Amino acid sequence: MLLNIRDTQLDFEWAVELNRYSLQFIGLWPKMEETTREKIIANVRVFLLIIMLAFVCAIPCIHSLIRVWGDLMSMTDNLQFTLPLVSMIMKLIIVWNKKLVDTFRNFSPLAPIVQMIAKDWLRLKSDEEREIMIKCARIPRIIIMCGFASMFASFILLIILPSLGITIRYITNVSDPGKPLPLQTYYPYDTDTSPYFELTFLAQGVTLMVSAMGYTAIDSLFGLLIFHVCGQLQNLKNRLTDKKDSNFDRILADVISDHIITDKNRHLSVVRLLFLITVLANIFGHMCLYCAVGEFLITQCENIYSAACEYCWYKLKPKQARNLILLMMRSNKPLYVTVGKIFPLTMNAFCSLLKTSGGYISVLLARRD
Repeated sequence: MLLNIRDTQLDFEWAVELNRYSLQFIGLWPKMEETTREKIIANVRVFLLIIMLAFVCAIPCIHSLIRVWGDLMSMTDNLQFTLPLVSMIMKLIIVWNKKLVDTFRNFSPLAPIVQMIAKDWLRLKSDEEREIMIKCARIPRIIIMCGFASMFASFILLIILPSLGITIRYITNVSDPGKPLPLQTYYPYDTDTSPYFELTFLAQGVTLMVSAMGYTAIDSLFGLLIFHVCGQLQNLKNRLTDKKDSNFDRILADVISDHIITDKNRHLSVVRLLFLITVLANIFGHMCLYCAVGEFLITQCENIYSAACEYCWYKLKPKQARNLILLMMRSNKPLYVTVGKIFPLTMNAFCSLLKTSGGYISVLLARRD
């Protein structure tokens, strides 16, 4: 049974709506067609967010880090915010740079990928293929919802509680000589006097809220793309192993026409402990996302290779068999998600990271004892 165009359009909207709304808000959702006004507005949004992150949060945090250098507890309190902020600025610049190509050269590396996803969803497909695509799209959808929930919890602990007089940070006379702000920062003006304190507090809160949404949305976009590719690979595998459809030439031609396979006080209160656990869970959760989708992509590529090997090649004509050999040769080299094109992201890499992190924590605990 094939679905009509309206049903496929609704499926596509459901699959990408959370990513699209959040990335459109910060101006990073890639589009194939945009008016000049839309491009300018989107670029202004990204530019303002980068400026806010840099001058409201990142640079004052780095300045404060220099002031507390040598105090391990104060440095740890500072780095748990400084590192994600610097990472967020780098993510924004990289993704914005990819999108800016669309503005100056009428070509964006990201827009064709999103358009490919749209075409895959809008193309007529069987119920079985639709279920596979929905299953793969549901995973990044759940991931982005969990990411937003985690960010919202962190926002409450970091912004709402301090406004009520409950701080979760490690406060000292050096790091926070006056009224404590949500972040450990140092500004060239007196933040203790009114209205500078209220304005700085509000600026940090707004910047953190918007950047947290963008932080989750950018990583979730990566998950959306990878899981979509995995779903298409699984559909290809099912086509190859479908005994009811033995027309090899048609199957291969349909797949090639649809896709082109190409070669991120020392007392620890309960509230502060909960916040630290939330931050660590969020950081490791995003790292686990990268490694999990990389592992899933490799698995799907291996399934394609197995399906090609199990195909009844001895029943094919010589010309058809040569096409199957090309498919086996290409799928024998899995698609990898790499870190700087250096090493692949897999669950083994994530486990090694956990093992290394556990070793560092053990050393610190032993040194403390």
